[in-house]
Amino acid sequence: MIVNSLSLCYHNKLILAPMVRVGTLPMRLLALDYGADIVYCEELIDLKMLQCKRVVNEALSTVDFVAPDDRVVFRTCEREQSRVVFQMGTSDAERALAVARLVENDVAGIDVNMGCPKEYSTKGGMGAALLSDPDKIEKILSTLVKGTQRPVTCKIRILPSVKILHLKLEDTLSLVKRIERTGIAAIAVHGRKREERPQHPVSCEAIKAVAETLSIPVIANGGSHDHIQGYLDIEDFRQATAASSVMVARAAMWNPSIFLKEGPRPLEEVMQKYIRYAVQYDNHYTNTKYCLCQMLREHLESPQGRLLHAAQSSQEICEAFGLGAFYEETTRELDARRGKLLARSPEEVEEPAEDTSGIIKMAVKFDRRAYSPQITPKMCLLEWCRREKLAQPVYETVQRPLDRLFCSVVTVAEQKYQSTLWDKSKKLAEQAAAIVCLRSQGLPEGRLREEGPSLHKRKREAPDQDTGDPRAQEPVLPGELCKKPFLALASGKESPLEGW
Repeated sequence: MIVNSLSLCYHNKLILAPMVRVGTLPMRLLALDYGADIVYCEELIDLKMLQCKRVVNEALSTVDFVAPDDRVVFRTCEREQSRVVFQMGTSDAERALAVARLVENDVAGIDVNMGCPKEYSTKGGMGAALLSDPDKIEKILSTLVKGTQRPVTCKIRILPSVKILHLKLEDTLSLVKRIERTGIAAIAVHGRKREERPQHPVSCEAIKAVAETLSIPVIANGGSHDHIQGYLDIEDFRQATAASSVMVARAAMWNPSIFLKEGPRPLEEVMQKYIRYAVQYDNHYTNTKYCLCQMLREHLESPQGRLLHAAQSSQEICEAFGLGAFYEETTRELDARRGKLLARSPEEVEEPAEDTSGIIKMAVKFDRRAYSPQITPKMCLLEWCRREKLAQPVYETVQRPLDRLFCSVVTVAEQKYQSTLWDKSKKLAEQAAAIVCLRSQGLPEGRLREEGPSLHKRKREAPDQDTGDPRAQEPVLPGELCKKPFLALASGKESPLEGW
């Protein structure tokens, strides 16, 4: 049996369960504050993650995985790095491995959702839909165990053919034995069948039968409300299921301080602490609002609940909870950090380095907010080449099939220049390559408050209007006759994102 070098132990742990729209960074940090040992993020779909780029957010001190539309799909920070488990929705072993490798340096574990019964998860054969395909389950888990450096787990439900009589759960036990042989580190079992909902009783007997069958840790799940209403109930549920650890979902969503040995904290205190994290980590207000509504529950019609319901921004949420001054102070600090980062000179960000391929490379991006609205780096570079009587710059742009990001190499005077950062459009990638060339030559590039060369008036490119279609025709600057070939990296293989 193959087992990864484990950095995460699943014995005797209190775990925040993966919950869609709930398991974002503020809630995970709050659960850790209140005593959770391990926290799972919400289920994130493999296809969506493969479109993301990893971005170090220096202003927030976070690592963000950002979609092409600039939406943050997954955000994490150093505080939780050794205790956060990334849960993915997948139905394909190779996509699953690609996602695991994308995030493995920023998380403590990788989990595959095989238990969620909702259409969000089951469409495309993910979630609980996987339970009807043991061969696919085995392939996904085996591929992950062999291919990633983090411990791999999965979360399942009991199969519909369960027979509780004499604790015989033939189909479920056969499946979990097969899962164990893949080398996973632990398995979470929600003690309900796929078609059952929270109003149906959880089967402690089914979880216990699995725990007594396997040698790896079994994590009991599904005990909220029926069994878990306070901290001491968590241990009672663990003993009733003979599980190694307990994963708490709804009870933790209602009040994350359920993990405290001393007992839960007042809800008002918990919500204020959650809001502080949400503001500090720039959580989208709609997600913050959703989580707070789950905490308020029956008090949604209270005066505070009505204020929360009417809130249309993070500031209004803060004001509803008496945190208006905190919001203003925190946002001022964040804005100051962002401004300081944007004001850094190129020399403070990176130094040019020539690699063995002869291409001069830098880790740069074209951020239109930092440049004059009248000129772009490409325009500066073209004008410089004309003044120096050099051949016009030639851009060669490629696209990665895996995530559909672009990278461009510009050739000027037989020297090639390239940014090591891949971008979401062909235009942005070409601008980044031009920046590398200009900076390596010590030339102006059109940044704000930068003295640049006098340029002939010409139509300005608008990278923010790019459609992302590599076949789209961009405006050609007057007099710019250089060819811009587009190269496909796919070697006859179909992109895993085809049709997404």
